[in-house]
Amino acid sequence: MYLSVMRRLLTFCLLISLFHTSLSQEANTRNKRLNDVLLYGGIGYSAFIYGLGELWYKEQGLGSFRFFNDNSEWNQVDKVGHFYSTYHFSRLGDNVFKWAGLEEKKAAFWGSIVGTALLIPIEVLDGFSEEFGFSYGDMLANAAGSAFFLGQELLWNKQLIKPKFSFHETSLASVKPDLLGDGFMEEFFKDYNGQTYWLSFDIHGLTKDSKFPKWLNLAVGYGAHDMVRAREFQNNLEGFQSYRQWYLGIDFDLSYIPTSNRFLKGFLQVLDIFKLPSPTLEFNRNQTRFHLFYF
Repeated sequence: MYLSVMRRLLTFCLLISLFHTSLSQEANTRNKRLNDVLLYGGIGYSAFIYGLGELWYKEQGLGSFRFFNDNSEWNQVDKVGHFYSTYHFSRLGDNVFKWAGLEEKKAAFWGSIVGTALLIPIEVLDGFSEEFGFSYGDMLANAAGSAFFLGQELLWNKQLIKPKFSFHETSLASVKPDLLGDGFMEEFFKDYNGQTYWLSFDIHGLTKDSKFPKWLNLAVGYGAHDMVRAREFQNNLEGFQSYRQWYLGIDFDLSYIPTSNRFLKGFLQVLDIFKLPSPTLEFNRNQTRFHLFYF
């Protein structure tokens, strides 16, 4: 079963690569950059999926394909994470396709397709996993993230509302280290209590107000706390009652920093996917709090 699943997934990845390569050759047979990106990108991603299957899923064990409804888990923080991930995969794909020579609209379209397609093999592996299952909620969140990127490109030809991420360590990880992580790197990915997802609004770009600072954004955030188990009834049995958190704060748009240095420009692009510490208001069911520097 394991080898059969991996063969199908690897074939899927390679077919995507070859399909896009044929499209690029039809559009521009001399575009070596684009052909190289698609060919080597497809091969590299296939190798990544194979390695992931060997290191993670094979150890857990693969069985029959099944669906899994996890939409009620973790107060949907994980679903927002899927939205965030595919948005930035789409944004990265768009940049790569532009670098490879595609015109802006085509680059945005294929970038958004790739943003969702990159996670399809992982979702399928989850479907064969004995511990998880194929989550249609995850797939909808994935598609929404890519659509959010593409929609802004079609509407404004730029990204004026950017999803961002911030994380802080919590004491809850020590309660369930096997589930929430043991150590900063594991907790960064596993502890949903410390994760906050944001939408950063470019007020200058949206309002066309020349007096408003270009680099100053308004950010709206979402998170949840007191979660040591995925489902609420499990959480309650452990003696915890989870609650949602909403945030309102300022943010900084690093894309407006002018630079001709490629390294610095790339560094700023990577840094711009994170919400930097800043004054923030938190709203939850218990209270309203002000944080001088929230991350």
